[in-house]
Amino acid sequence: MTGLAEINEDKQQYTYADMLQWDQDYRAEIIDGVLYAAEPPAAYHQDISMQLLLQIGNFLKGKTGKVFPGPFGVRLFPKEDLSDNTVLEPDITVVCDLSKLDKRGCNGAPDLIIEILSPSNTQHDLVYKFNKYLKAGVREYWTVDPDSQSVQVHILDLSNMSPRYITSPYGVFDPANPDSVDGPETVPVSVLPGCVIDLKEVFAE
Repeated sequence: MTGLAEINEDKQQYTYADMLQWDQDYRAEIIDGVLYAAEPPAAYHQDISMQLLLQIGNFLKGKTGKVFPGPFGVRLFPKEDLSDNTVLEPDITVVCDLSKLDKRGCNGAPDLIIEILSPSNTQHDLVYKFNKYLKAGVREYWTVDPDSQSVQVHILDLSNMSPRYITSPYGVFDPANPDSVDGPETVPVSVLPGCVIDLKEVFAE
């Protein structure tokens, strides 16, 4: 999510039940009860998001699973009484278990989440949301950096006593020299076997 700013004028703690009372056009997240609002994303952010959505969406045609652009609510730890206090809105969400979906979003951990970084949200996505996605059991988490034209892929590892993410970097480009690349130019999607993302298309100007 782009342009996040913590809202703490009255220092209230918010829940999903509170969010249901808000205007549906109001884009916000709550993490541990703290409310964060978002500014409209920049054009480059939307362009990268659209390229990713097109490639993933084309792959999913005729298959089980859906891809959603933000705003799209994800309740990582849903409770029946709606008192859960962490609801995120990733830039891109892929859900393979369609039973987790309702008319407002996803209840439980999606299979793939992609966040596109901006100067105002880097720590938010790389620290706070990273840890929440890990705790919830999101199988694959991507962070896309438009400045370096690179992708960090975090894949859930359950082989040890406690879950952790195995992280791999992809496609570090030199924007001044489009033909140069340090690392692979394509990224496989672990949770969607056979789906491979072309980073030159993602970062094309």
